[in-house]
Amino acid sequence: MSQKIAMLGSGFIARFYADSIQGIRSQDKIVSVYSRREESARKFADDYAVAHSTTSMLEAIQHPEADVVVIALPNNLHEEAVLAAAAAGKGVLCTKPLGRNAEEALRMLQAVEAAGVFHGYLEDLVYTPKFLKSLSSVQEGHIGQILWARSRETHPGPHSDWFWNQDESGGGAILDLGCHCIEITRSYIGKDIRPVEVMCWADTQVKPITAEDHAVGLVRYETGAVAQFEVSWTFRGGLDLRDEVMGTEGTIWVNNFLRTGLEMFVSGKGGNYVAEKSESNSGWIFPVGDEVHDLGYNTMFADMFFSMETGTEGRETFYDGYVVNAIMDAAMKSAKTKLWEPIELPLWRGKEGVTKISALQEYDEEHYLIKQETIHDGRTKVIVKEKQSGKISERVL
Repeated sequence: MSQKIAMLGSGFIARFYADSIQGIRSQDKIVSVYSRREESARKFADDYAVAHSTTSMLEAIQHPEADVVVIALPNNLHEEAVLAAAAAGKGVLCTKPLGRNAEEALRMLQAVEAAGVFHGYLEDLVYTPKFLKSLSSVQEGHIGQILWARSRETHPGPHSDWFWNQDESGGGAILDLGCHCIEITRSYIGKDIRPVEVMCWADTQVKPITAEDHAVGLVRYETGAVAQFEVSWTFRGGLDLRDEVMGTEGTIWVNNFLRTGLEMFVSGKGGNYVAEKSESNSGWIFPVGDEVHDLGYNTMFADMFFSMETGTEGRETFYDGYVVNAIMDAAMKSAKTKLWEPIELPLWRGKEGVTKISALQEYDEEHYLIKQETIHDGRTKVIVKEKQSGKISERVL
């Protein structure tokens, strides 16, 4: 079964999507493309052999051949596009972030659910090969209970002008990059575990814009686990994507970009494009092997289309986008108040009354175990705490 797609948008992300859609399965086809500029729509149509191009969003959505609408538009147009797709009874896949805030995201979620159409949240970075492998290890219990997860995305800034206009984008680096990091760490901790509150620092340090260009935040979950996101439009040197997960029984480090084992030195006299967000086409550059695949696009669309065809839910839905928006709302509020801010989630579909991770590990009937290690002479040392008195002592076995 093949999918016929109406592509809304013709810019940077739409082209990544098109490369994946018309490449990975070789059976899906973009049948219509919408762009706000006629020349952009025509260029996209020529490059990807799309028969129909238009500057009317509704015309693309209502194209008689289109089964599903893919939204690759500026943030301020997401809600309009989603509502139109739902009204047309067509499945809809929307790029991240779902909305400019949780209120927009919730209205979009309610619209697609009321219409009964398939909905997918296009969060590519939870589909990268390294992430999926590390997530599988976490879910199989290889590193124990998750205590802390950290995700970082930094680069010199986005490609299009609308990102830098807060009225259109809804925010700065938090909304653009934090959505990736929040969903990555939320997945490691457990998407059914409620995020409770956020503490965030953000500032505009380099760019002449009203939104933040740099932010660091902490998200506390009901289990007691903490997620950390680091985002910046001020990082020099390319695109830096890194994740770290710490559990009671192990640790995972992931480097998705910038230092991946592939390094190139170029003089600058050859081709212009080597890697996404690279600041230069000369000197040492660090591309990944296959950007479309390694950044998760192929696996993401394969999951979405397979789910549509089998009547199941994709890994990422509009509900996930809504939760991420709610966390970012609290982060942006915290950046202003300098306080821990509660995450407002009037619609919560995860676990309730989750027990907090316990620090008490039994050693024997009278003691808790603090630490056990092998010392330099081969013997085993244990440090224990007496349950009744609280006295801490060590033993060499």
